[in-house]
Amino acid sequence: MSNCINSNINKIFVLTQFNSASLNRHIARTYFGNGINFGEGFVEVLAATQTPGEAGMNWFQGTADAVRQFIWVFEDAKNRDVENVLILCGDHLYRMDYTDFVQQTDTTLLGLSPQDAMKSPYVASMGVYVFKTEILLNLLRWRYPTSNDFGSEIIPAAVREHKVQAYMFREYWEDIGTIKSFYDANLALTEEFYDPKTPIFTSPRFLPPTKIDKCRIVDAIISHGCFLRECSVQHSIVGERSRLDYGVELKDAIMMGADYYQTETEIASLLAEGKVPVGIGRNTKIRNCIIDKNAKIGKDAVIVNKDGVREADRPEEGFYIREGITIILEKATIQDGMVI
Repeated sequence: MSNCINSNINKIFVLTQFNSASLNRHIARTYFGNGINFGEGFVEVLAATQTPGEAGMNWFQGTADAVRQFIWVFEDAKNRDVENVLILCGDHLYRMDYTDFVQQTDTTLLGLSPQDAMKSPYVASMGVYVFKTEILLNLLRWRYPTSNDFGSEIIPAAVREHKVQAYMFREYWEDIGTIKSFYDANLALTEEFYDPKTPIFTSPRFLPPTKIDKCRIVDAIISHGCFLRECSVQHSIVGERSRLDYGVELKDAIMMGADYYQTETEIASLLAEGKVPVGIGRNTKIRNCIIDKNAKIGKDAVIVNKDGVREADRPEEGFYIREGITIILEKATIQDGMVI
């Protein structure tokens, strides 16, 4: 979405699969108003639906099938003299000016000279495609009506009949399809991916500024409305409304934050009863971790995967381990002094 906005693309459809209520809500809150001006453009969510008939009983079967199921929308776009349709994946992290992509596609078939091809024998598709609208509609409706995927079906077949060109992209790009790639891509935001000229737009939360008291913060992103007291945050992301108490050490971690605040009185009452409030308690040490929303982590805990475990399922204890990364579950409680 941010790439589109920064590329002055203002007619946007977002095709979402089933169970997309939170995503639809996020898009509605973020991109309708809030200082983002689409002029005569729009952002519309096209949610997957089931309709009468055998074909209508299926959800989206692939990228091409998703577009095909809403082909009437793109036929309408053609009637409004839209020359090109840009198709993007929603689970990739990269920064691109799509106007360059549309206007400066390489003239060679695969975008590489024979010499460059020898140096780079393997190139990957980013799942970013641009079609002439009329060609796209013809491919989906008439030429390949049963093909479900652009990358593996439509485009390889279209090479035989149409002029298919490639655009070589040499900047940062990550396909966020696993816990590890999600973790790496988020932490990349603390490093080379930051660029004030092409910002990433998100939903305003209207929270107070974060309060930081005698903390050491290195290569980190701290969201709105947090409370940090004499703690250390290194190469980490701290989500909104997070609370880090005295002596906390957070390194190589993603903390998703909280959906609500607990007052100082509520926190003191919970601690007096031996319970754990939302946030991270005193002197807790956390490394290589993803902490989901509204998690409650007690004092003097150590979450560093000390045994180097690669995979583990401990939902009853409030965590999983995937590819060596500890994941604290949403609303989980990690008791005082617990060692993971």
